[in-house]
Amino acid sequence: MIEFKLPSLGADMDEGKLLEWKIQPGAMVKRGDIVAIVDTAKAAVDIESWVEGTVHRLLIEVGDKVPVGTPIALLLAPGETEGSAALPAEAATRRRISPAARQRATALGVDLANVTGTGPNGAVTLQDVEGRAAQTAAPSVDRGAEMRRAIAAAMSRSKREIPHYYLAETIPLRQAIGWLERRNAELPVTERLLPAVLLLKAVALATRRYPEMNGHWLDGAFRAAPAAHLGVAISLRQGGLIAPALHDVAAKPLDVLMHELTDLVRRARAGSLRSSELSDPTLTVTNLGEQGSESVFGVIYPPQVALVGFGRVVERPWLEQGALVAMPSVSASLSGDHRASDGHRGALFLAEIRTLLQQPDTL
Repeated sequence: MIEFKLPSLGADMDEGKLLEWKIQPGAMVKRGDIVAIVDTAKAAVDIESWVEGTVHRLLIEVGDKVPVGTPIALLLAPGETEGSAALPAEAATRRRISPAARQRATALGVDLANVTGTGPNGAVTLQDVEGRAAQTAAPSVDRGAEMRRAIAAAMSRSKREIPHYYLAETIPLRQAIGWLERRNAELPVTERLLPAVLLLKAVALATRRYPEMNGHWLDGAFRAAPAAHLGVAISLRQGGLIAPALHDVAAKPLDVLMHELTDLVRRARAGSLRSSELSDPTLTVTNLGEQGSESVFGVIYPPQVALVGFGRVVERPWLEQGALVAMPSVSASLSGDHRASDGHRGALFLAEIRTLLQQPDTL
């Protein structure tokens, strides 16, 4: 018997609320299938299966809020039958909630996790819910405030646990912007590239030479990632940030990355992301764009070990072949984890990004 547990979708997620089941008992599930939609502090997320099997039992109901790691469904492994499968003890002893109590809790805004059951074997009854509602009025949910609290908790943990170091490099962009203008002149408006895709591709390619920037710190050791799944920091309309992953950025052509980036931003702001996009990032990139500050120094998102930041593109005085010129440039920063790398390697990493951006036709 396979216990399908609520996965962690980032350091700022402690619990999730089930919005919808996409499976029912008896259904066959393959890796990558969407099994449920779960509401986190940041977004409604499609939860993907990482196992194959047949759904045996759903352990929670729509509206339930449970901690990360809680079993939410039981699956029979391939070749396993109901008669031969051993039921996990936790599933066998899970407390019961009557349908009437669940409906009433939803209507009154009562969190069932805070209700003590007085029914048989600790079952939560209608009277338990109404009693809890009488004790305290449920506050209205401010999603923006809820998200900011989640982000603050994750960033506080990051600053406590990760020995950060910070570096910055000013990168000239005349070659990159000129190439981009020529490329876009040949394309329809809907297919034109933004400077952001050049920056993302350069970061991903640079990790091939400096793999200690791309991976996770887990169980006291650094684990390099086999590919660069870049978390892209996206501002949300209700406030706050989310950083879902663009997968295998180094291996994809720029036009494919542009399409995927546009789709990722759209779905992030619509609250329609997949669990793999939130759990897979190996290195986060924050790009302030045209409306941002000239530079940004971010906080590393655990268990990642680095964050690259780009400010807005500005024209700076630049000495070129003995002449003072106005150079379009960007300030690139690195927030690094001293347990996985050091300032020397971090500086070489930023220099590699700079070198790559001087050869945009090779990206």
